[in-house]
Amino acid sequence: MHSIKGIGASAGISIAKAYCLEEPALKIEKTVIENTESELKRFQDAVNHSELELQKIKEHAHQELGADKAEIFEAHLLVLNDPELITPVKEKIKNESMNAEGAIKEIADMFVSMFEQMENDYMKERAADIRDVTKRVIAHLLCVSVPNLSLVSEEVVIVAEDLTPSDTAQLNRQYVKGFTTNIGGRTSHSAIMARSMEIPAVVGAKVVTQEIENGALIIVDGIDGNVIVNPSSEVVKEYEKKKAQFEEQKAEWAKLVNESTISADGYHVELAANIGTPDDVRGVLENGGEGVGLYRTEFLYMGRNQLPTEEEQFEAYRTVLERMEGKPVVVRTLDIGGDKELPYLDLPKEMNPFLGFRALRLCLEMQDMFRTQLRALLRASMYGNLKIMFPMVATLDEFRQAKTILLEEKEKLKSAGSTISDDIEIGIMVEIPSTAVTADLFAKEVDFFSIGTNDLIQYTMAADRMNERVSYLYQPYSPAILRLVKMVIDAAHNEGKWVGMCGEMAGDEVAIPILLGLGLDEFSMSATTILQARSQISKLSRVEVSNVIEQILNMKSAQEVEELIKRKFLT
Repeated sequence: MHSIKGIGASAGISIAKAYCLEEPALKIEKTVIENTESELKRFQDAVNHSELELQKIKEHAHQELGADKAEIFEAHLLVLNDPELITPVKEKIKNESMNAEGAIKEIADMFVSMFEQMENDYMKERAADIRDVTKRVIAHLLCVSVPNLSLVSEEVVIVAEDLTPSDTAQLNRQYVKGFTTNIGGRTSHSAIMARSMEIPAVVGAKVVTQEIENGALIIVDGIDGNVIVNPSSEVVKEYEKKKAQFEEQKAEWAKLVNESTISADGYHVELAANIGTPDDVRGVLENGGEGVGLYRTEFLYMGRNQLPTEEEQFEAYRTVLERMEGKPVVVRTLDIGGDKELPYLDLPKEMNPFLGFRALRLCLEMQDMFRTQLRALLRASMYGNLKIMFPMVATLDEFRQAKTILLEEKEKLKSAGSTISDDIEIGIMVEIPSTAVTADLFAKEVDFFSIGTNDLIQYTMAADRMNERVSYLYQPYSPAILRLVKMVIDAAHNEGKWVGMCGEMAGDEVAIPILLGLGLDEFSMSATTILQARSQISKLSRVEVSNVIEQILNMKSAQEVEELIKRKFLT
């Protein structure tokens, strides 16, 4: 028996046999073929088979995981039908008499190498998409079976280097009780999917594929981030008890679904959820969400060949507002750029897209697109409690420009006879340090703030959170970050405005006591985290946490902060 340490990415305990996910051996040899027409047909047949498979995977993902997760496979289908990928392969077959598998590998390797060398994380993800899609086509050409995790028929824990979107979407929750991977972090694709599916996961464990044999009994502890290999019967009993206690805890949390979020000393906060599509609202309500703290509207724009129409957007926004039945819905206007691109906009490539032409900056220049979205939002405003939020605001002038455009469209719609709500609050994301530092100036003009900690932390620490070499600098408990959060909250409250948080930090059990003590009004997180957070807050005294805030802000490191919180409030 031995233990492997990783990152607890999805809470829970699973005890089952290991299913070691092995990549199929795709041995490719470039050969010269005589009948190019026959080879072109063979290639097209492989593409067609792959397309049918991806359509089925997409449908399965939509049913099991929701529309936003299914969009991943819409992107894969676009890759599969992309002339820039397919045409050069056909030309190699036709003009160089190269066999289909050799041709697609050569073209795919060229694109993968090109994308992986880019600094842009979005483009690096496209490299993974190309690998995933072309592997499927090559497997068909070689008559090699691609692992189908939906066919797993006994209780197992998946052990893999990583899980691709295709792998994760096919997981059968009846039998796949958890997974562990060599690579990844809490914000990696596989970790987010695990939390959506509510199955235990430990990622970033580095050596699980080397040290775990297929069929070995293993325990995945997604609470503490441990994988125990070949545990003794005593250890199995110990973890079965821990698993039962966790299930009992979840049952207790479930009782809070219709409760308000109130601290032990009577202080009320709002627990909201982050969503990507109208289909996600069901999860918000089932988990007792008191609102939507972040509606990521970019999913309406992704996985398609053209901009969504005003009517399409209106229907999506109206659906969310109606389903939330008067509970607040904070809609973030289009946040494209950085790690999210729209190929059909054909924007110039940038050396550092996270600090470049993105989000509100893009919308203020491409005003036709921006005004269309704002009109759709305004028209939908009568169907619920709408709040509009602008992302990536760096200066007061940017906010004023965006608000002016919004009010112009409001007056146009009213003049045309549309009924528009007069109670729409207009706020901004605080994710740039300059905005946090001048929050007192913004607070005089905005209706609310929502702190986007994912970007605020990486911009403040000058550390890309997706870069493993500097990931240690992604420190939500750093006194530097906490001081910025305090500045924002204090500035808002001085003007009688409210403050939310929609980054990963809002659902972090170590951060929650600190944020409560700082006076955060709204915590927005993954829907599946809400009940756990509500339970935690109900046991905390805001006054007690407030009494140590000054001490926390003057600590020298994130580690000191974490140790104090765990010692005082998490035992």
